[in-house]
Amino acid sequence: MKRLIECVPNFSEGRDPAKVDAIISAMSAVTGVYVLDREMDADHNRCVVTLAGEPDAVAEAALRGVGKAMELIDLTKHTGAHPRVGATDVVPFIPIEGVTLDDCVALAKRTGHEIWARYRIPVFFYEAAAQRPDRVNLENIRRGQFEGLQQEMKHNHDRQPDVGEPKLHPTAGVTVVGARKFLIAYNVNLNTSDVGIANKIAKAIRFSSGGLRYVKSMGVELKARNLAQVSINLTDFEHTPMHRVYELVKREAERYGAVPVGSEIVGLIPKKAIEMAADFFLQLENFSPEQVFENKLATALSGAPLDAGKDGKLASLARPFLEAVGATTVTPGGGSVSAMAGAMAASLGQMVAGLSRKKKSQAAFVDRLSTELDALRHTADELAEAIDRDAASYDAVITAHRMPQSNAEETLQRQESIQAATKVAADIPHHVAALSVALFERLGQLEGIAAASMRSDLEVARYMAAAGARGALANVEINLDSITDSAYVTQMQAKIASLRERLGHAPVTTTA
Repeated sequence: MKRLIECVPNFSEGRDPAKVDAIISAMSAVTGVYVLDREMDADHNRCVVTLAGEPDAVAEAALRGVGKAMELIDLTKHTGAHPRVGATDVVPFIPIEGVTLDDCVALAKRTGHEIWARYRIPVFFYEAAAQRPDRVNLENIRRGQFEGLQQEMKHNHDRQPDVGEPKLHPTAGVTVVGARKFLIAYNVNLNTSDVGIANKIAKAIRFSSGGLRYVKSMGVELKARNLAQVSINLTDFEHTPMHRVYELVKREAERYGAVPVGSEIVGLIPKKAIEMAADFFLQLENFSPEQVFENKLATALSGAPLDAGKDGKLASLARPFLEAVGATTVTPGGGSVSAMAGAMAASLGQMVAGLSRKKKSQAAFVDRLSTELDALRHTADELAEAIDRDAASYDAVITAHRMPQSNAEETLQRQESIQAATKVAADIPHHVAALSVALFERLGQLEGIAAASMRSDLEVARYMAAAGARGALANVEINLDSITDSAYVTQMQAKIASLRERLGHAPVTTTA
């Protein structure tokens, strides 16, 4: 399996192309590293570079970029609209293929220590690599920027780095290294130069101020264009889609007599994010990613069959999973099937919401249906991921049972591993059950705003959600029989009882 990661180092230089060229040249000299994109912004005075490749090669490229930036960028002479604490301000590692987020955390830690060893630049760790809860969020580390951190580090122990001496590099400051999911840097420009309006909008939409989950934002003045900008970092576009962020910015701007006059992506964006936005704004009927030419072409070039042989189109989609379940192996089993049932219920709910919002009869509910559509898409994704997670958790239990037990120490270690693995094997179906019960309830609420012609589909979705929940709960209970931690068992039994009560025994039939 290929092992691929992305790295998006941010350098505090957006006005001198020669310096940026030199930094990129240093990084691209590493074999096996691809420079996919570079973005320079004079107002922000910042450059964002996107690298991809094998983990160790990408880490080495990032290290060389840090070294070259140290040579060329002097923060004591740097000004710009974007907050910064380092010449190389931030170095995030993102898993792409054959690599987990935990792998990227380990890589971030090694890279951070190597930055100090090579260049004597102190390092902070953030996001998934953070060593302290208050350093998960990048803005907490950047507070006060280079100048403020320089003063605080002298007397405030809480502001000292995770790696290196408690003082800034005199010109390169510090570097913040981390691991995270794919981030979309998305900016919305307003038809006003009043940055105060942009700040108010940013406060309204960001999660830390009570706004949208997975949104970080701030107001920025674009002096060169005489515009104010809402600068946004979207840390999980599948849970909080880009189009929802844009719509909220637009709505908030109206309160101050302003409107968006354009938006921009900084760096690269996943194709799925654009597909989701297209589906939302164009209200495409029966849209599928398979309708995107590049997706279809990629499938063809990969050698995968475009059409099934004996099966029709829909049967061919289901066949691989059905064959995997029917095989004489312990996984995938009931837990994975329960997650699949829940995922199918959420997907059917998406169809109901998506088609209902296109009906003239439901025009008054378009906004609510769009919100429901996004929530159902998110639930379907989570439950789909749980199909593999459940199978993997049971495989871990089997592996623990096969551990050696030739002496007392090995026997004890085996028992501890079995107990730990069995708890995970109970936690995952419990999560599936909780998602499926919440889905069951959400689908019930959808009844009042869905089109009448969709009621039977909605009924089927609720049956599937209930089946997924009950199946998952059965898997939790069977695992509890093997767990010796009485406190854990008691706590989980209480959770099961609560979920069963919410699910109830009432029929799920909807009224026509």
